[in-house]
Amino acid sequence: MQGLADFLKGIGAARFAAMIAVTAALIGFFAFVIMRVTTPQMTTLFTDLSVEDSSGIIKDLERQGIQYEIRNEGSIIMVPKDKVTRLRMKLAEGGLPKGGGVGYEVFDKSDALGTTSFVQNINHLRALEGELARTIRAIDRIQAARVHLVLPERPLFAREAPEPSASIVVRVRGSLEPQQIRAIRHLVASAVNGLKPQRVSIVDEAGQLLADGAATDPEQAVGDERRINFEKRMRKQVEDIVSSVVGSGRARVQLSADFDFNKVTQTSDKYDPEGRVLRSSQTREEQSMTADNNGQVTVNNELPGNQQNNGVAAKDQSKKTEETNNYEISRTTKTEVTEAGRVNRISVAVLVDGIYTKNDKGELAYTDRTKEQLDRIATLVRSAIGFDQKRGDQVEVVNLRFADAPSTAPIGEPSGFLGMLQFTKDDVMYFVELGVMMLLGLVVLFLVIRPLVKRILASDEVAAAISGVLTGPAASEEAAPAGGQPMLPSGAASAIDVATIQGQVHAQSVHRVGELAERNPNETVAIVRQWLSESAK
Repeated sequence: MQGLADFLKGIGAARFAAMIAVTAALIGFFAFVIMRVTTPQMTTLFTDLSVEDSSGIIKDLERQGIQYEIRNEGSIIMVPKDKVTRLRMKLAEGGLPKGGGVGYEVFDKSDALGTTSFVQNINHLRALEGELARTIRAIDRIQAARVHLVLPERPLFAREAPEPSASIVVRVRGSLEPQQIRAIRHLVASAVNGLKPQRVSIVDEAGQLLADGAATDPEQAVGDERRINFEKRMRKQVEDIVSSVVGSGRARVQLSADFDFNKVTQTSDKYDPEGRVLRSSQTREEQSMTADNNGQVTVNNELPGNQQNNGVAAKDQSKKTEETNNYEISRTTKTEVTEAGRVNRISVAVLVDGIYTKNDKGELAYTDRTKEQLDRIATLVRSAIGFDQKRGDQVEVVNLRFADAPSTAPIGEPSGFLGMLQFTKDDVMYFVELGVMMLLGLVVLFLVIRPLVKRILASDEVAAAISGVLTGPAASEEAAPAGGQPMLPSGAASAIDVATIQGQVHAQSVHRVGELAERNPNETVAIVRQWLSESAK
């Protein structure tokens, strides 16, 4: 302890305060580095959360003692990366997130005994709207949804009940496809009893009407959409097959389709005269006889059996036979229904670029494609669209030079080992932080710690060297007889008598002590003062 106290006195108050400040800074820096390195990497647990879901999830995380971060005003919650899967399953078990709406769980804690029918109907409507909103949010590109249902009750003494209707407000990422809008309308209509798809209105967050609730014919509404989708699909097929021949981006395709949306029903009857079938046959036979009675009209002649009794022969006899046959003639009834949306004609215009080659100067030279190549491309296009000459289809393939020169080939994505080195943004930021902290650590090590340790070691070497020189035999011979203490030099290097200590101390040691004293004058003076104070005691 005495040596430590003497050492602290020798270094001075200013140097002691500097050492304390440097030590505190190093402790704080390395504590920050250790805490930053040991802190787990945070990743997203859930996004686009409502205030209710966010508060419920945070409450559950605090109960479990899980570290978390809140971003984007509570809509995003970050948790440690190694716990995200387990937390999602745990929260799903508890029904979180609920989706920001009230679903059928509204009936879980309700007391049905004291609830009126009006409240039950309102809760049922709220639950139905909440469940529909959750289902709609599951569709791609839909960020949030809100559903309003109008389910009117049938008035008393009314023959017809009012039709239900629905209105939906959605917040989307980008834009919705027409088939997605139709899917939402049919989804809601199928979930509500008596609701028709054309009675569902859809509006986005910008106030744009995506689907109106007017009771129009849905077939007429999708006519243009069907044509557009057909043209888009056929255009993509033609572009793919042509681009594989002329190169990516070196072909332009325009396709136009003429549709007939009239629904035609045709009925025809065909009779076959050769195909007869006897349905019924009827035969009738009549026979009559007339006798000669001289034209006398008597009672005897009119009595029955008078002719037989008299034996008079008949003078006139007639016989008549009739036969009626009914036949069924074979008949074929044919009904043809031609649905709407028939393709009347397809017109395709294909523009292809020429061939670019490098000349002797290394410049790109343009060359037109041959007629044979254009004919082959036209043949491929006809096969791709189902060309029908009777229908009046047209295909035109033209070779013209594009205004922009062909771009350089894109660099392919790395595969194999290089593909494994692809990192996400979070990984890159994590490695950057580690690199910065390592760099700062090396700077502190080489610019602060290393000079400080070197200076302390140099002070010890100077003290040892001077002590060895001054406590040698030559120094003991020059001791004063009265005080018994050795006579110390004045402190200057030139005052040392080299001749008196020659043979006792090597010249190399003396030279080394001189160099140390020249490089560290302050430490040398402090050591000499310390020895002087000890000798005085």
